[in-house]
Amino acid sequence: MKIVLAPDKFKGALTGSEFCDASVEGIKKAMPLAEIVRLPLADGGDGTIEILTDHLQGELVKVIVRDPLFRPIEASYLWLESKKTAFIEMAEASGMKLLDSEEQNCCKTTTYGTGEFILKAIDKGAETIILGIGGSATNDCGIGMATALGYRFLDKEDQEIQPIGENLIHIHQIDISNVHPKLATTNIQIACDVTNPLYGVDGAAYVYGPQKGASKSDVKLLDKGLQNIASIIQKQFNIDVQHIEGSGAAGGMGAGTTIFLQGKLTSGIELVKELLDFDAKIQNADWIITGEGKLDDQTFSGKTIAGVIQSAQKQNIPVAVFCGATDLDIAAQEKLGVQYVNAITKSPCDLQHAMAHSYQNLKYAVYNFVKCL
Repeated sequence: MKIVLAPDKFKGALTGSEFCDASVEGIKKAMPLAEIVRLPLADGGDGTIEILTDHLQGELVKVIVRDPLFRPIEASYLWLESKKTAFIEMAEASGMKLLDSEEQNCCKTTTYGTGEFILKAIDKGAETIILGIGGSATNDCGIGMATALGYRFLDKEDQEIQPIGENLIHIHQIDISNVHPKLATTNIQIACDVTNPLYGVDGAAYVYGPQKGASKSDVKLLDKGLQNIASIIQKQFNIDVQHIEGSGAAGGMGAGTTIFLQGKLTSGIELVKELLDFDAKIQNADWIITGEGKLDDQTFSGKTIAGVIQSAQKQNIPVAVFCGATDLDIAAQEKLGVQYVNAITKSPCDLQHAMAHSYQNLKYAVYNFVKCL
């Protein structure tokens, strides 16, 4: 029997690789001769570089970039020499994980470091750049990133503004005369699984701003700023970014990458699957085992498990899902299209206890599932 392991991480409890380790132990105990293929996945957000490094013959390149508050930090991107491709996680330069709780305020933060990442990859010879835009601490519509690449954002007095969220409202004109010349010839793909518009009640500021330290008054200011830059972009580039699906992702980076990088917004899990040749590697599998920390309505929205199921259904491979918890009822599980779901917690306990015992609980649950097979 061929069993493919294709999980996402249990955030804060198990990495994708650790999920595979626990599952292998359970499978081997129940079915020693099973053929096991390990394909841990990610959806383009936090942790994707780790997954791709495990799978591909790539090099982690360390560089100095600015963090969300313009402080120099060391960060890494993945370089694939054979493909002249760089994979960059925005969160490594512009992520919430880089800030203490008291520093989190997306009025004051910037994506400048992400632009520096892109610049360094281009200078290394990248012909393709894949940019994952999850986990951001910003709401600057990508003007920080663009500034690092030669764009200048000017106020009514033709003075260049500092590229942070609260200054979006002051932009009067965008100067493109000094944009890096190689930007136009670099293929840039954006891993994005969010569909929010740029502004409004469903936009970047209102939906995600409070999670990044914005007060109610901050959210209103940021939303007005996003409306302002959308208006400037409409005038200068003749593009209505509000109607680009996903333009509100990562504090407006969906819009910013589309305009300033001429990037293409693409499903993160689909990009990762393509890089790993996932559909070819699962051929002739009898089962695919996947999982994530919590199975809920968001699972349907372009996340890792949804991508696994899509590939499995094309080849009529049944899918078993193991998770820390599930909010799905029978109808939702039927809609998801999987054959088996197991929330692995063995007994009533608090979240901390459940996370601490995830490895052994998963091993036990997979053992029992495969024993039935």
